[in-house]
Amino acid sequence: MTDRSRENPMRIKLSEERRADLATAIQRLFAAEFDQEFSDFQTARLIDFFVRHLGAPVYNQAIQDARAFLAERLEDLDGELYEPEEPT
Repeated sequence: MTDRSRENPMRIKLSEERRADLATAIQRLFAAEFDQEFSDFQTARLIDFFVRHLGAPVYNQAIQDARAFLAERLEDLDGELYEPEEPT
């Protein structure tokens, strides 16, 4: 297969507990909203698909947001914490 997703394993890993919680949530959602039952295998494939296609962009956006937040706070550091020095 030439599918790039088969060549590069996912670097973003979910814990077994997180995968199980997601699987339960996905199965409930599809059963309630779309009247569609998914097997455990189908649900695992769906989780893998979304982690592969959404995991990195969401993670990278979170890093960019955190970087911008910290840069803003560091820029304001003098204004927030500066103490005038008393002449000695």
